[in-house]
Amino acid sequence: MGRPARIDRAAILDAAMAIADSGGLAAVSLHAVARRLGVTAMALYRHLDGKEALLDGLVERLLTAVPVPAHGSWEQRLTAMAGGLREVARRHPATFPLLLSRPAVTPAAQRARTAVVAALREAGLPEAAAVQTERLLSSAVLGFAASEASGRFRQHDPAVLDEDFGRLLGWLRLALTEPGAAAPTWGSNGG
Repeated sequence: MGRPARIDRAAILDAAMAIADSGGLAAVSLHAVARRLGVTAMALYRHLDGKEALLDGLVERLLTAVPVPAHGSWEQRLTAMAGGLREVARRHPATFPLLLSRPAVTPAAQRARTAVVAALREAGLPEAAAVQTERLLSSAVLGFAASEASGRFRQHDPAVLDEDFGRLLGWLRLALTEPGAAAPTWGSNGG
């Protein structure tokens, strides 16, 4: 009788990411991951509480793949992280939509968000405004990256997309550096 396969949370998430990358998110299940690892689905429960935890782990994998620079100005760090997020979307287009539908709940997944909020506080925003601005910035960058990765922009030359992404970042930078940037500009109801 052979030895049982040795698995851990990292191996489970690696397998789930590989399944998603090749077959899409719909192909990801505890049974599919277990088959890929050569174990029973029940063996996964030692490391994860179920499919929701597996999906949370994939969100974590996506977000921890974004480099979080330790040095540079707040603008340089935010720009680098935005570019890193775009690269993650390109590498994992089938899995990336999870970032549009699931919150980052694990401590490791929250690392990127925490770094963005810290950069925004360094830019002079108070805590509440930094948290709100992180949500808005993340939505803009995630939306562009997801649109690009899903093929929505496939009719455009890559150089055009690079220019568009640079312009998006320029608009976001401008919004952050304008006086009163933390205040809503389209009305109090978000209109």
